[in-house]
Amino acid sequence: MKSKTVVTICLGSSCYRRGNQAILEIVKDYLAKNNLESKVEFKGHLCTGNCTKGPNLKIDADEYHRVDENSVIEILNRYFVPEKSMV
Repeated sequence: MKSKTVVTICLGSSCYRRGNQAILEIVKDYLAKNNLESKVEFKGHLCTGNCTKGPNLKIDADEYHRVDENSVIEILNRYFVPEKSMV
């Protein structure tokens, strides 16, 4: 059985000012609407060291940079929609 997927959002001041405050809410809403909260460990990180590439998001070992309100949904769907269709 697969362990929880780890989703980490950068909450450092640079990423936060560039939009991660909105992305944080979008991810939380996405996880709730898709009943994924028990399958995902969602956490914040104060800085990922990629300030110039922010906003930054990481899912397991995959890092995403310059994430915006539209691309975050696409990124999450790549990880979680295939699981939903297997039910």
